[in-house]
Amino acid sequence: MDVRILFNDSVSIRALEVMDGSVAFAGNGGVFGAIDLRTQQIQAKQQRFDTIFPEFRAIAHTNADFFMLSAGRPALLFKTGNQGLMELVYTEDGEGVFYDAMAFWNDMEGLAIGDEMNGCLSILLTRDGGNTWQKTPCSELPKALAGEGAFAASNTNIDIIGDKAWVGTTEGRVYFSTDKGKSWEVIQTPIQHEEATQGIYTLDFYSDKIGIAMGGDYTKPSEMLGNKAFTEDGGKTWSLIADGMLPGYKSCVQFVPNGNGKEVVAVGFTGISYSQDGGSSWEDLSEESFYTLRFVNDSTAYAAGKYRIGLLQFK
Repeated sequence: MDVRILFNDSVSIRALEVMDGSVAFAGNGGVFGAIDLRTQQIQAKQQRFDTIFPEFRAIAHTNADFFMLSAGRPALLFKTGNQGLMELVYTEDGEGVFYDAMAFWNDMEGLAIGDEMNGCLSILLTRDGGNTWQKTPCSELPKALAGEGAFAASNTNIDIIGDKAWVGTTEGRVYFSTDKGKSWEVIQTPIQHEEATQGIYTLDFYSDKIGIAMGGDYTKPSEMLGNKAFTEDGGKTWSLIADGMLPGYKSCVQFVPNGNGKEVVAVGFTGISYSQDGGSSWEDLSEESFYTLRFVNDSTAYAAGKYRIGLLQFK
């Protein structure tokens, strides 16, 4: 595997999004931009709100627009405006506001998820292409565990296939919707979650049946117990895999495209790991540190982390 660093700057980047002809990114200090897939040229801009330079940990896109959502208070959700500038379409302030990830089912319908407030997860939905967002009332959601949230570590707490959505939480639970967020059920996985720094950091589905969830404890990154789980029934049941074996803590896991649900890559500040048997066994490919990763095809991926974006060639 070859790693080429494309971008070095004092920006911590935890969100990447593959778009048509480019890979978009956003990070702290209000910085966002895109990498041209053909030339590898990078364009970056800075977004401010009042006196705030937001920390962006979640981004998404439709055919028409690009979206980015800040972590912490106040929550600021921007979309591309008609004048070429980003336009604020949702804001929320209050004790405990913290959004972690976002994704779209289609060009009209999307969701963003955040930490527990008033007894339920924070779930925003749009049905009009992201022009307006509504927060789902707690009366329509499963009861959250105290302090339950998601880790804003790689914008991979959510995965979407068809009308379905899976959301991984700090409590090692998966919120599952079959109807684009109209209703939710909760499944407990065996992933460790005793400490506040443990839980599901990332999940990915290869199909609506085959999925993987990973995490660990970023304060004890070499611990390998109870941090990797696999499902073959769409997330209804989960089994621990490679338990007590490599790798330890990871913040992002992705199936390799066209890998039959067997080839998987996971990244973290601890390096890059690869499995060719659905996560049953792993090998460390590199010590290069990244927070998040997205494939553009079965041999090329882009990864981002602290002060860097890299191009990864796997074959």
